[in-house]
Amino acid sequence: MIAIIDYNMGNVRSIFNALQYIGQDSVVTSDSKVIDEASHLILPGVGAFGDAIKNLKERGLIEILNQQVLQKGKPFLGICLGLQLLAKIGNEYGCHEGLGWIDAEVIKFDFDGIKLKIPHVGWNDVTPKIEHPLFANLKKGQFTFYFVHSYHIVCHQEQNIAATCDYGINFTACVTKDNIFATQFHPEKSQDNGLQILQNFINWSP
Repeated sequence: MIAIIDYNMGNVRSIFNALQYIGQDSVVTSDSKVIDEASHLILPGVGAFGDAIKNLKERGLIEILNQQVLQKGKPFLGICLGLQLLAKIGNEYGCHEGLGWIDAEVIKFDFDGIKLKIPHVGWNDVTPKIEHPLFANLKKGQFTFYFVHSYHIVCHQEQNIAATCDYGINFTACVTKDNIFATQFHPEKSQDNGLQILQNFINWSP
């Protein structure tokens, strides 16, 4: 069973529907018992970093996620804001403490004179930096995914960078650490390529 963490900050229904499309049962929940019984966890997110951390705290979910992911080692997938929350610091409307699972900070796009729209919205190529089980069965030319974001994560440890994307600058598109994997793009909106990522996550046993 896949638990999609509900903290009132994401379009959880689209992830639920994508998993249902590939034949995978999932549940949208903030219930600690349900999360404890799940085999895999997904943390989605749309909105501001500070609001997201506040909601996670108010629901007691930070302690639960730390226990399930860091202590029990359950496979974890973060999506969009769910990736950014893994950083130590988020600099969106002030400075906010993140989950701190990845040695990183989240900053706004700054193109230094290059005329590109913010937020970054649309399809872009992603370049894998490492071999990873979540990239399985994705061949060259199939690493195109859908993005919607104004902020991006800056990793301080290169080994945490699983993939990058070029939008004015070369930014981190995927991060990884042990049983943790997260994408800045939206696999649930990325058609066949995104569905493959979700299928790979279901099959992942780190």
